Amino acid sequence: MTALPSVSATDQHPATRSICGAISPVEFRALFRGHPSGVAVITATGPGGPVALTASSVSSVSAEPPLLVFSVSSISSSTPTILAADSVVVHLLDADDIDLARLGATSGVDRFADVESWAPLPTGEPVFRGVRAWVRCAVVSRMDAGGSTVIAAHAVQAHIARDEPDTAGSGALVYHNRGWHRLGDHSRVG
Repeated sequence: MTALPSVSATDQHPATRSICGAISPVEFRALFRGHPSGVAVITATGPGGPVALTASSVSSVSAEPPLLVFSVSSISSSTPTILAADSVVVHLLDADDIDLARLGATSGVDRFADVESWAPLPTGEPVFRGVRAWVRCAVVSRMDAGGSTVIAAHAVQAHIARDEPDTAGSGALVYHNRGWHRLGDHSRVG
């Protein structure tokens, strides 16, 4: 077991930490490159039509009420529409959905060109067909955070298409060390 470095009382104060400096963007990216995360595609509709982006920042916050958070980067072309939306759809992907994950992560393409792959909900948000699960959410809060915006959303409708244990099936899709990975029984360590 590696001993943790000691932290002085001054280092623990949030204001002091922000004044004392920060690690570099390169160090920060390296830090999180080793921290795997689930993969989702966020969709919304605006005056210019539907938008989508791939996100690895989705996290559950509360079951009662059912809340989740995710962040969107200011450099994504989909971000203005998502920030203006009152509601979004969060598609929670598994390894069978890798093509959709790649599509949402690719710049400069029409993510909705294949009109057979998606449909609008009666409320207007686009939903991609055949994904493991999706949840329609009402946006309840937005917080600017560096070059991103953190969005808190209240789950109002959900659909789960695949929720069986991984036997010979797909397995969870995670993003780790700049690549897509499939989780399953073969990767279980405990």
